Amino acid sequence: MITTKVSGKLYLAGEYAVVEPGYSAIIAAIDRFVTVRLTPALAATSSVITSHQYENHTLRWDRIGSKMVVDNRDNPFQYILSAIKVTEDYVEALHLPMKKYQLDVNSELDNGNGKKYGLGSSAAVTVATIMAVCQLYQLHLSRVNLFKLAAIAHLDVQGNGSLGDVASSVFGGLISYSSFDRQWLMNFRHKLILPDLLKLEWPKLEIIPLKIPAALRFLVGWTGSPSSTSHLIDQVELKKGRTQSQYHQFLHASQKCVHEITNGFRQNNLELIMNNIKENRQLLQSLSNTEHVDIETPKLQTMIKIAEHYGGAAKTSGAGGGDCGIVLINKNDDIQSLLADWRKAGIDPLNLAIYNYTGENL
Repeated sequence: MITTKVSGKLYLAGEYAVVEPGYSAIIAAIDRFVTVRLTPALAATSSVITSHQYENHTLRWDRIGSKMVVDNRDNPFQYILSAIKVTEDYVEALHLPMKKYQLDVNSELDNGNGKKYGLGSSAAVTVATIMAVCQLYQLHLSRVNLFKLAAIAHLDVQGNGSLGDVASSVFGGLISYSSFDRQWLMNFRHKLILPDLLKLEWPKLEIIPLKIPAALRFLVGWTGSPSSTSHLIDQVELKKGRTQSQYHQFLHASQKCVHEITNGFRQNNLELIMNNIKENRQLLQSLSNTEHVDIETPKLQTMIKIAEHYGGAAKTSGAGGGDCGIVLINKNDDIQSLLADWRKAGIDPLNLAIYNYTGENL
């Protein structure tokens, strides 16, 4: 049996702007995981994909020649299927014989009742599935090439987004991520075989590891209301043309803000980091007002207000509209009272920490 375990993520800064090629965000991998177990299957048997999150739904698939054929069109496994397809396209391009296998998926990135926390479960399951299939075929991809393969698979399903959550699941820890030119990828996606596409330098892609200062605590509060990242991104995409000048101002200001936060992490400067986290929140509020998109729900506003009362720098994480908010705060501040006030307000503190991988290759 092959077992892979991949972390979820939370955005600290740079949301929405990072969707544009060359713009940056700061993302933290967190210590909750998606685990994929792969077991080789006999050639004569059907293969099965199961998930602990979808206990009443088993997806069966078979192989006709080298192609994977699914017998259930209405299924919740689209990211897993895309990950398998893209990886097997890569395998086929290397002229390796195809195999059959069982997959079992278990995720810690929800609350146990099927509600997502907004921790990047689709990206994590995509990465974990690709890692497992790569191990089956004894492919030794670098982290960069694993990211590229997972980005293609994820983009094939979602169709939008920066793929920063994929980068976080691949690299772990705290990263500064600049999104690649997705139009460039679309132009070459089916013109080149995958091994050749992965060898190319992807325009504007940049992934830089960062280190969080020892004096800084990272807190996460969950509102209990899941949101749809792709839907919120679509809303901004549809409306940004009407407010092009303001949108470009937002992009420029967000990039400056993310660079300042990056410098703060590099310089171990808590004040620089926290001031720009607050600034990034203001930028997202302005974007929300300009584009008429609900990024900060009332519950997220309450979460942020409580955190700021105790000296923290707080904001929404990711697309907003629900899910989680993050706080950066000096570890010497009254964190326990902050958490107690969150609970009174119906905000669920999540016991999360930033998670670092070891090793460069799979």
